Amino acid sequence: MKMAAAVLVSAALCAVSIAASGSAPTGDVMKIKEEFAKFAPVKIAVDPKLLDAKQKKLVRELIDASRLMDEIFLRQVYDGNVALRSELKRDKKEPLLYEYFLINSGPYDRLDHDKPFVAGAPPKPAGAAFYPADMSKEEFQAWIKGHRDDRESFESNFTVIRRKGGALAAIPYSEEYREFLEPAALHLRKAAKLSDNESLARFLRSRADAFLTNDYYESDVDWVRLTDHAIEVVIGPYEVYEDNLFGYKAAFESFVTRVDPKESERLSKVVAYLDELERHLPIEDKYKGIGRSLSSPIVVAHLIYSGGEAKAGVQTLAFNLPNDERVREREGSKKVMLKNVQAAKFDKILKPIARLVMRPQDASGVDFEAFFAHTLLHEISHGIGPGKIKKGGRDTTVNKELADLYSIVEECKADALGVYNVLYLSEKGLYPKAFADKVWPTYLAGLFRSMRFGIKEAHGGGNALQFNYLREKGGIEYDRNSGLFGINRNKIESALAGLARDVLMIEAMGDYAAAKSFVDKYRVMPPEADEAIARLKSVPVDIRPIYSYK
Repeated sequence: MKMAAAVLVSAALCAVSIAASGSAPTGDVMKIKEEFAKFAPVKIAVDPKLLDAKQKKLVRELIDASRLMDEIFLRQVYDGNVALRSELKRDKKEPLLYEYFLINSGPYDRLDHDKPFVAGAPPKPAGAAFYPADMSKEEFQAWIKGHRDDRESFESNFTVIRRKGGALAAIPYSEEYREFLEPAALHLRKAAKLSDNESLARFLRSRADAFLTNDYYESDVDWVRLTDHAIEVVIGPYEVYEDNLFGYKAAFESFVTRVDPKESERLSKVVAYLDELERHLPIEDKYKGIGRSLSSPIVVAHLIYSGGEAKAGVQTLAFNLPNDERVREREGSKKVMLKNVQAAKFDKILKPIARLVMRPQDASGVDFEAFFAHTLLHEISHGIGPGKIKKGGRDTTVNKELADLYSIVEECKADALGVYNVLYLSEKGLYPKAFADKVWPTYLAGLFRSMRFGIKEAHGGGNALQFNYLREKGGIEYDRNSGLFGINRNKIESALAGLARDVLMIEAMGDYAAAKSFVDKYRVMPPEADEAIARLKSVPVDIRPIYSYK
């Protein structure tokens, strides 16, 4: 990895300060033990019979490539990560410090607003290591204003910003992370040769090319077009959650999975309703994404291995990719549901949460099929609604206009529309008519599950927006005597429709000021919710995958 000299010196000094005079890095051991215990160990595996000998070799190549995504992401999080990891690994007195570092991909606690848990680690920069640590938003914006030709490269998802002399420069990922991308590309090409599925082989080859050219468009198209494949793999720079300065820079991640063909076929029936779901959105047609390709393959898979951003902190239940609006407009997007991960979270986390924070009559309705359906429709809902928009007469996109607030607003939108669309599909007969009796309490339990992650994070923050909005409208009730929450069946549906409409219009208008006002108002943790969450100390916050493939 190539860094400006000042950044290298800063990282080295940080490592020295953390381990001054040869002493090992330290942290609050009791606090770290408590945090570590919040991640329930779960063995992640698939039936070996589902992989033949050739596929096992292919998976091995993909896992080797995924480990390189770990290395890149580590460097994207914090400039001092590599030196600090070495120090922690050498320290035999506090092994849990090293293990917790690995869970968080750095010294910042992802369950506690990214607070440092290693003594001496500096506060995490809002822009992680994508930008110079001392660069402000104003400096970045002033540079673009004075160098208009640099806007595209500076705002690109696939560049880092570095100092060169007295100037700022955008460095392509293909250059910045070449030492890892070149061997990753080799692993992908080896995997392609082992694949009996030409569409998978094509994607692996084009993604290997993208690692070296920094152009991910065609490989994203190839990924959406995968057909009849047993191995589902995502690998590369995708999500922008780590960039809290602008929300521009994509972090490297990977998912290696085995497709569940029977479940995928059953859920693919939802695809036929995508255009109808778009037209059913509670906003005027002119603001909808009508005309965008709504081709949306749905894959149900079992996770084999994950890497990079996908493995850090809270584990994802599903994903909807790619994020490139050009690809979405042309090809649509693809949703991948990680069923073994979802089942683990439901059993170990969601059901115990419901028993502790919800009224018994609501908690009894929490149901895995409702949880699975809401997660599916959450991912589908990322692909509908405003995408490309006009702002001040120019063509732009929602994510560019909402910048650092895009992730939290978009997660709120997808979650709210997930419920909105499940209920609509129940009316259409795709789910049972009485499904609402299970969807609402399962949704409420899910809000608490995500808010435990911390409301500064995109998913937890997005859930706080929903929780507080729906409480304000009377859809969620609180019993002060018992300290338990429940659903008001007479108000919840209209409250949710209002929430969906308000958030969709913020996106449709690309209104950053409105987004900020909305987030400032609703991203709070009410005392009664905080008290309820405090009762969940015995319940894991998330799972810690133990992969059968090492």
